[in-house]
Amino acid sequence: MAWSILRENGALDVSDNTAKAGMWRVAVRGTLLNVLNPKLSLFFLAFLPQFITPGSGNATLALVGLAAAFMLMTFVVFVGYGACASLARDYVIRRPSVLRWFRHAFARAFGFLGIKLASSE
Repeated sequence: MAWSILRENGALDVSDNTAKAGMWRVAVRGTLLNVLNPKLSLFFLAFLPQFITPGSGNATLALVGLAAAFMLMTFVVFVGYGACASLARDYVIRRPSVLRWFRHAFARAFGFLGIKLASSE
């Protein structure tokens, strides 16, 4: 992999020839992905109940409120990730030297990991 990355000299192909999914379709897909993820359910059931006091009324409502707060914070963080990724993408596409630097860095990392794997017992 390291050698194939080093041999590649062409520009990054950023042609937009794929069909774009609508905003609602992406939102529904992401929601289903998170709802059907068993790790998220385990997190909610194992971590959040410790923040609910036993005699405070409706524990289910309190758990739903904590889950909603978690989802809102996660949404804000992921929007930040997306904005930073968009800026980084534009920066890398406009500057071929940055793309070349990334290719060389990844090639070195793959080469190092390959040597490490080959020399391990």
